[in-house]
Amino acid sequence: MSSTRHLFFEHCAQTSPMPLAIEINRAKGLHLFDVNGKSYLDLISGISVSNVGHCHPKVVAAVQKQAETFMHLMVYGEYIQSPQVKLAEKLASLLPENLSCTYFTNSGSEAIEGAIKLARKYSQKSEIISCHNSYHGSTLGALSIIGDDEYRSHFEPLLPNTKRIRHGSMEDLSLITHKTAAVVIEAIQAEAGILSASKEYWKALQQKCKETQTLIVCDEIQTGFGRTGTMFGFQNVGLLPDIITIAKGFGGGMPIGAFISSKEIMQTFSIHPILGHMTTFGGHPVCCAAALATIEVIENEKLINDIPIKAEAFRALIQHPSLIKDFRQEGLMMAIEFESFEINKKIIDLCLENGIITDWFLFNSKSMRIGPPLVITMEEIEEACSVINRVLKQL
Repeated sequence: MSSTRHLFFEHCAQTSPMPLAIEINRAKGLHLFDVNGKSYLDLISGISVSNVGHCHPKVVAAVQKQAETFMHLMVYGEYIQSPQVKLAEKLASLLPENLSCTYFTNSGSEAIEGAIKLARKYSQKSEIISCHNSYHGSTLGALSIIGDDEYRSHFEPLLPNTKRIRHGSMEDLSLITHKTAAVVIEAIQAEAGILSASKEYWKALQQKCKETQTLIVCDEIQTGFGRTGTMFGFQNVGLLPDIITIAKGFGGGMPIGAFISSKEIMQTFSIHPILGHMTTFGGHPVCCAAALATIEVIENEKLINDIPIKAEAFRALIQHPSLIKDFRQEGLMMAIEFESFEINKKIIDLCLENGIITDWFLFNSKSMRIGPPLVITMEEIEEACSVINRVLKQL
């Protein structure tokens, strides 16, 4: 009989020539356990997904309860399903008044696709502007607006009428015109290696978009649900988006995303034509139940309150300034920059050997990603930093 490892390589599509191929058989809190019983401390939350840790008991209970009540019933938007309604109401209570209407999807890429369609349909304009070194997903529409030529070029032709601007550049705001349907932007650039912009920039962007009647789509897929020290990243920078996209940390480990706007903007999907945007599994009741439980855990356990203390602990405990060229941090989103990708990769591999899971960034390969679940304890921070310091000392 073939091993699971052999079957993985034989029958599961690969997205890189050398996948990590660690065979995990259970996860709890911050810890992943492989088939040999080795424990790994997850410092990247499955890439910003497990904000409340792996298999949080309240999320698991919500999934179990909903799974035995009902699962898929009908394509999105036709039946009144209480898990969707409760979750949409909760999201509206957390957001500004103009972000009160939610369209649920299965992923962040789908949320971006929906947001692009919505912006173009509502504005009756086609141009979409995004940022260099931004990442918004891998489906064709989302791929059309990511900010890296290498990733786009192999799949062209893509969506027409797209432009890139530099995140944080006042000068580039002049590229936003009355022809622009929307600017799709991250409050904190994630895959660029945790890059932020000044409050003056956000104020100028808001004003420019108002002058040109351009919608602002804020991609909160990585920054949402407490990661940056507020529930959503745009709340840190003084921005008021017209549309936001969410996913990753939204579902507590279950696949769910959404794009959120005003009732007025969202209604454009219901006419000319009707069913202007459809999904079969978007807003799946089990995923909605998990997402509502995740938000309640973040609120009830006051996880956001401790983020400044935990963030400062990482900064204080990680040493070896001769190797570290920069340390960028927004809450529990961190990037430790080294001289090169080769050095970074060596550190990441040694950390993995020592039971610590880190990663690099898609568009900043010389920086190490640290973004642990918000439930990480001070003891776990000390343990993780001790291993990282020991690895750095070996170089």
